[in-house]
Amino acid sequence: MRYAQGGGLTAERRAFRERLRMEAAERFARGEETAAIARDLRVTSRSVQRWRKTWSENGPPSLASKGPASLPLLSDELFAVLERELDKGPVAHGWPDQTWTLSRIRTLIGRRFHKSYTVQGVAVLLKRHGWTCQVPARRAVERNEQAVAGWVKNLALRGRTRAARDAWLVFEDEAGFTLTPPTTRTWARRGHTPVVHVRGRSRRRLSVAALLCYKPGRTPRLIYRPRADPRRDGRKSFAWTDYRDLLQAAHQQLGGDMVLVWDNLNTHLAAGIRRYIADRDWLTAYQLPSYAPDLNPVEGIWSVLRRTTLANRAFADAHELITAVRRGLRQLQYRSDMLNGCLRGTGLPWPHHDDITH
Repeated sequence: MRYAQGGGLTAERRAFRERLRMEAAERFARGEETAAIARDLRVTSRSVQRWRKTWSENGPPSLASKGPASLPLLSDELFAVLERELDKGPVAHGWPDQTWTLSRIRTLIGRRFHKSYTVQGVAVLLKRHGWTCQVPARRAVERNEQAVAGWVKNLALRGRTRAARDAWLVFEDEAGFTLTPPTTRTWARRGHTPVVHVRGRSRRRLSVAALLCYKPGRTPRLIYRPRADPRRDGRKSFAWTDYRDLLQAAHQQLGGDMVLVWDNLNTHLAAGIRRYIADRDWLTAYQLPSYAPDLNPVEGIWSVLRRTTLANRAFADAHELITAVRRGLRQLQYRSDMLNGCLRGTGLPWPHHDDITH
């Protein structure tokens, strides 16, 4: 049998499908039913019926693969060259931004290999070799990669010091939430765009500071404090006294020493909080490198919250927003697998993932 290349079948996939057909042929000879074969091989009954008809007319050899319908314009060797060119980025090839589109890749293939592809053909080619269309991660231009690499390298040493002290490794971050939802979809008649009414002034209505706490052999902990905006004093963000109270509450809940890792927010560097940390022998603080939010697992908490609890919600008032955020954070507190996944997503070498309780 011959499979069309529209689905992007590789040689491995053709061999896999051939093995399925040959296994089906053996079961045909034993007289097994079509439904049972389809269920065990995880294929459709219609496919098994088509194989049975071919097998009964021409025998088992007719189920063997005949190879691809046609040879691809770009061989595997040439596609490897194309991948190296794509890794250089669109800017290196004269485009003004950093996003690859099918049209640009088609133009690059024409320039580099003098071969003509359609846009649909480029999509099939990329999918066949494991490429997909994805939302890119954002990274600040001001980020110092050498400083980030050095910080990550030294984290293992800090982790050994923390383990010697039997302390909790605590990451901190804060986020603001507005009445404007991250994503909203609703059903409507075709050709009539639905309208969802939200607040025009999308200023922040709620601020949340959260601590993600890890310790080998212990279940990870999520501790958070919400803060509605604005308060009577007119301040829209956490003061250093708010962080002080949060750290004190975390110390009481965890019942042990803490090694705090947080960013370079000016409030984190205020004289008051620095004196507070210096006067507590159970608390040690380290600053994250500048423009490196990907090293903070609490960022994963905000991402999960916005993609689950807050997604597709049009909030009527601030009270509804606050209730939804509190509910989502309470649910995450009981998801130790999710909390561990946020740490794994950073790629940090400490604490060792195998030592964390699941």
